[in-house]
Amino acid sequence: MKRITLILAVMAIWFDLSAQPQVYNLDFDIWSKKGSCWNPFPKDAEASERVWDTANKGLSILGINGTEPEYGHVAVKGSGKAAAKLSGKKVAGTFCPGNLYTGHFVKVVKFSSADIYLGTPFKGRPVSLSGYFHYQPGIIDCAKGDYKDRKGTLDKGSIDITLADWSSPHHLEVKGEGQGQEKDSHIIGKGTLVLDKRTPGYVHFEIPIEYLNNRVPNYILISISTSLYGEFFTGSSKSVLYVDEFKLNY
Repeated sequence: MKRITLILAVMAIWFDLSAQPQVYNLDFDIWSKKGSCWNPFPKDAEASERVWDTANKGLSILGINGTEPEYGHVAVKGSGKAAAKLSGKKVAGTFCPGNLYTGHFVKVVKFSSADIYLGTPFKGRPVSLSGYFHYQPGIIDCAKGDYKDRKGTLDKGSIDITLADWSSPHHLEVKGEGQGQEKDSHIIGKGTLVLDKRTPGYVHFEIPIEYLNNRVPNYILISISTSLYGEFFTGSSKSVLYVDEFKLNY
């Protein structure tokens, strides 16, 4: 009996280590609309399907969507296929990058800050994130604070992946201040791709994940933005970024 128990325990450990989980809707095929707001999850979605979010809940009040589905211009053609189209916006004098991330958007605060929760539950140690993007950067026409000198320069976009052992989604209040976030001791692995030039169409990418320790993550944060400094309300209202067919590689 003890032998059988031991074998089952070893099998359970092997299964856990060999698991290769993916994030729901990584191909960006599933979208729904509530009122004027586009959402990257199904209508009447269950909690397990509300993985991705955007700033659309705040912008759609004004009939604007910074992130929306794209059905004509996709990386992989086929029935029901879609991509995500992200567009920079200037609203009431404040810049909002086109963005898409795993997490939950809470609210806009007086068009000067945003309240969001970052990350979705996840257990796995992928070696990289791959997919396709088509980037059309504009000239930065909105700049603030420490980034004012970037006005008039070409915008840059970004695709980031972070794995962490947070006990809950990471709360962030975006105020457009400071030079960046403080170091987070819960981060296990991270990878970043800076998009610094216009592409003629979709190009394939692969972002290696650099692991800082051997811990097992509880959350994954994938963040995509038309503007590298969008968190600081700096970027171009003309930048457009298409992303499609993401995949976690093991």
